[in-house]
Amino acid sequence: MSLPALGPVGDSAVEIVLSSGTPPEMIAAARAIADAIDAAGHPEVIDVVPAIDRVLVVYDPVRGGDLGGLQDRLAASAATARRCDAHGTRHEIPVCYGGPHGPDLEEVCTLHALDRHDVVRLHTAPEYLVQAIGFVPGFAYLHGLPEPLVTPRRTTPRARVAAGSVGIGGAQTGVYPFATPGGWNVIGRSPAVLFDVARRPAARLRAGDSVRFVAIDAGDCAAEFARRETAAAGFAAPAPAPGLIVADAGLWTSIQDLGRPGQRAAGLPLSGAVDAPALRLANLLVGNHEAAAGIEFTLVGPTLVFERDAVVAVAGGEFTGLPRGRPVRIGAGTELALGQARSGCRGVLAVAGGIAVPRVLGSASTYEPAALGGLSGRRLAAGDRLPVGDPRHGVGIDPVVAAAVVPDPPHPCTLRIIPAAEAGPGLDALWRHAWRTSARSDRMGVRFDGQPLPPHGVPDRGRFVSRPVLPGAVQLPPDGRPILLLADAQTMGGYPVIGHVVAADLRLAAQLRPGHEVRWRRSTLEEAHAAARALAAAIAGASCGDRVARSEA
Repeated sequence: MSLPALGPVGDSAVEIVLSSGTPPEMIAAARAIADAIDAAGHPEVIDVVPAIDRVLVVYDPVRGGDLGGLQDRLAASAATARRCDAHGTRHEIPVCYGGPHGPDLEEVCTLHALDRHDVVRLHTAPEYLVQAIGFVPGFAYLHGLPEPLVTPRRTTPRARVAAGSVGIGGAQTGVYPFATPGGWNVIGRSPAVLFDVARRPAARLRAGDSVRFVAIDAGDCAAEFARRETAAAGFAAPAPAPGLIVADAGLWTSIQDLGRPGQRAAGLPLSGAVDAPALRLANLLVGNHEAAAGIEFTLVGPTLVFERDAVVAVAGGEFTGLPRGRPVRIGAGTELALGQARSGCRGVLAVAGGIAVPRVLGSASTYEPAALGGLSGRRLAAGDRLPVGDPRHGVGIDPVVAAAVVPDPPHPCTLRIIPAAEAGPGLDALWRHAWRTSARSDRMGVRFDGQPLPPHGVPDRGRFVSRPVLPGAVQLPPDGRPILLLADAQTMGGYPVIGHVVAADLRLAAQLRPGHEVRWRRSTLEEAHAAARALAAAIAGASCGDRVARSEA
């Protein structure tokens, strides 16, 4: 195995690329390098993600501004890892093939002129290699599918694939740990639990592990799923402490904090508030720790009934129902309608004491695709009750300074981007033309409408394989219209990445409304790190000691 090559990925990550070796050798090496970097405890490193032929190391651009020094330390860790034994664990996963559990099995049989028994025999024969974990938490990309079973993805993806579904997508196979949309051909279903927050680690499989499928009787599979449904129905959550009642949920309203760093290797994204600086400031305004859980909403805020006195603050977008960037006292029994956004796109509401929901894998953030965190892992709905913790008091920030730290995005908005190393001169059109944000944008990413980029000058779409991605990555799907990944973006991506928006500008991207005009400007790594440090210093400088300004609602 040759020495790995290190290079920057935007202003928040370093990629360690393995250039030679068989797939099992490279995956084993990637896993060993990731383990060695984790063990080294580099203080600026946030996440380490092994993949098929590389390791992505995500770092804090404020603490990791000395990129050369960080790269030297990572290279030293990688050199140590080459001597590590990285053989993975072997797993047997039971599968019930066909029938209601495998709705596409007959189509696969017809396509390949095989009978059901041939498909099952071929699918259970190999020992598959886990190439990477991504798409959703615990989802393993498995290498080793027999050539006779290679099947194109479905032309029209399903809106919902049942949890445990076993699918074939091209030359790969895998198991869906959660009920999600999906375009793979479902040939069976497994009762195996591949991601469980009560287990350490939560993901059963890791890159470098091996998997063998074992056919089981349909009755065994049905009985296990019935048992789980009965157990779930019998669970009663304790009544929440007095706090807030949701009278109207608004749009895309959820509980968020600063997210789950350190979980990307298990396929779990950072999540957290899309406009993280706004959440930090809102919390500081009411005397919370900056990472306390608050309420995020999009374009239309919720209507909340307060069961006890509280101090609240809104930051991010400006909404009609409450002054932005100012702590406000709310009396018990008050109904507060946050209303519509006057400017910006997303607001965050902080309540003194924080929203006191349980932390899952270190965070209260809601991540809907895996139903994790927040309130039952979902968006808020009318009738929900939210507990509020005890206020800390005694810490606050100057509202005037707070307003200056996170201004609204200008019109048009310029986003600074560091082009990807493999992006060629064919991307000149990206800089020349204006783009507009699409209404199809969400917490996973901002989609852009405009003149499609030509295919030349970008990474070869036909040869591109899934690789680790992170918030700020700008992907180019086949339609030629960029997608900017945000907080809930998947950890592995199959589209080429043409660049990375600098970390300091992601707060602007979070506030882009549908139809907002955007232009792109090339940035350097040095400029991006300086911008990240300036933003962090502005938030720190907004702190004003032992007072919280209060006004009456």
